[in-house]
Amino acid sequence: MKDASTEGLSENVEGRSLNFIEEFIEEDIRNGKHAGRVHTRFPPEPNGYLHIGHAKSICLNFGLAKKYGGKCNLRFDDTNPAKEDVEYVDSIKEDVNWLGFQWDAEYYASDYFEQLYEWAVVLIKKGKAYVDDINQEQMREYRGTVNVAGKESPFRSRSVEENLDLFTRMRNGEFKDGEKVLRFKGDMTSPNMLLRDPLMYRIIHTDHHRTGDKWCIYPMYDYAHGQCDSLEKITHSICTLEFEVHRPLYEWFIKELEIFPSRQIEFARLNITNTVMSKRKLLELVKTGLVNGWDDPRMPTIGGLRRRGYTPESIRLFADKVGIARRDNVIDLSLLEFCLREDLNKRAERRMAVLNPLKVVITNYPEGLVEEMDAINNPEDETAGKRKVSFSRELYIERDDFMEVPPKKFFRLAPGQEVRLRYAYFIKCESVVKDANGEVTEVHCTYDPASRGGNSPDGRKVQGTIHWVSAQHAVKAEVRLFDRMFLGENPEDVPEGQDWKINLNPDSLKVVTGYLEPSLAEAKNLEKFQFERIGYFCVDKDSKPGKPVFNRTTTLKDSWAKISAK
Repeated sequence: MKDASTEGLSENVEGRSLNFIEEFIEEDIRNGKHAGRVHTRFPPEPNGYLHIGHAKSICLNFGLAKKYGGKCNLRFDDTNPAKEDVEYVDSIKEDVNWLGFQWDAEYYASDYFEQLYEWAVVLIKKGKAYVDDINQEQMREYRGTVNVAGKESPFRSRSVEENLDLFTRMRNGEFKDGEKVLRFKGDMTSPNMLLRDPLMYRIIHTDHHRTGDKWCIYPMYDYAHGQCDSLEKITHSICTLEFEVHRPLYEWFIKELEIFPSRQIEFARLNITNTVMSKRKLLELVKTGLVNGWDDPRMPTIGGLRRRGYTPESIRLFADKVGIARRDNVIDLSLLEFCLREDLNKRAERRMAVLNPLKVVITNYPEGLVEEMDAINNPEDETAGKRKVSFSRELYIERDDFMEVPPKKFFRLAPGQEVRLRYAYFIKCESVVKDANGEVTEVHCTYDPASRGGNSPDGRKVQGTIHWVSAQHAVKAEVRLFDRMFLGENPEDVPEGQDWKINLNPDSLKVVTGYLEPSLAEAKNLEKFQFERIGYFCVDKDSKPGKPVFNRTTTLKDSWAKISAK
């Protein structure tokens, strides 16, 4: 961890150049601003579940604090009790911890409700805020448009005394929801629409998950956000780019209230191909039953990624590779999948599994004999060791590994052709058994007893190696083959008048019965494995002892790149 001295600031241990936020921070440190202190925060709204875009923000805010020897707060922006719940608070904390971060302090905007109220009174007394009675429709009309200036509310000229009285009565619960609001006196002709008398407080008669019924007026985000930063003495308030137009208001409140001058810096939000990250659209998928909840493994939520088998390390690597940009861009989903493969290749133990089974009978193998073969757990990790795999007369192989009439350069099993069974023997196809429809149901083979371990006893070359499981010992499992949720790179780009959901991938989930090595029967929730030659898989929470359920985390290669190239 670096200290906050000015010596050697621009050195970058990751071997990459500084991003523009790091440049701002290092400039502040060199200038002695805030005594070289760096204090960030991650301020989620507890009204939903975090997604991969939030993960990037988490990595950025906590990463900056770690890099510069500073602190990072977790602060919940709980200013709208109608949409918030303690369930979301708990899930957010779980997600931040799972990503590998620990906050220095935990705060809530509701911790500051009294102070925020008092500051609103200060602004009323300075003639900078007023109580308004016009309704939402009138407010939209009065605000004007980008090309047409707004006009002032008829209640804007109320006296300071009347505004103080009305604001007190708002707090005391004398008015109904929407009957009155508190507004900041901005400029109704400003080209920045957000400065045209924005709301500061609204009335909501709903219990708050922390303060109960103590309050019936709640601050708006634009009013509460900057003041909460100042109260916590946040030195660098990192926001996504859509808040750039909010910054003048952020800075105006700091100036008028003469409070700690936090600095807001905006960066481009994360956009990923074949993915929707709008909370509203994700909620629609959940409510319409198109996905199985917020942690459906197809969802871009952190809970969904975790259940699918993503690792914290892979997401942190992805955030680092994406970097920090000033302008919006779109990142290919294949980069996220690449980062996942990079991580799982090193940590996931290998197992054999057959997902589209075809029975193989080794006719010259002794009936009743069972041998234990040595299999490598992970060739990338010498400490992972080996395991025993049972071998018997009847096996299952992948149906795709056999062709009755193969094309040239088909190096798998075919009549008269020899292959190597991984970790076991050479086998040669002698005949097939078909059903009434002419479909091959069994392949009868002979084996070479001298080729145990997959070694050639006489130097002959066998080009194909396939995986297998013993039919006698295999464990049946439900295997969920998840794929990308949307077909189009930009799922929201649809012809006018059409529903964005037409881009949903009808094959985003297929369920098959797999035959697995017996050791996988007792695998624990979220354990990850590479099914050899197939892909990476993770144990789902629906698993039960002896009845495992696996989710496909990702394929071994980027199959979508091939699809896109066609």
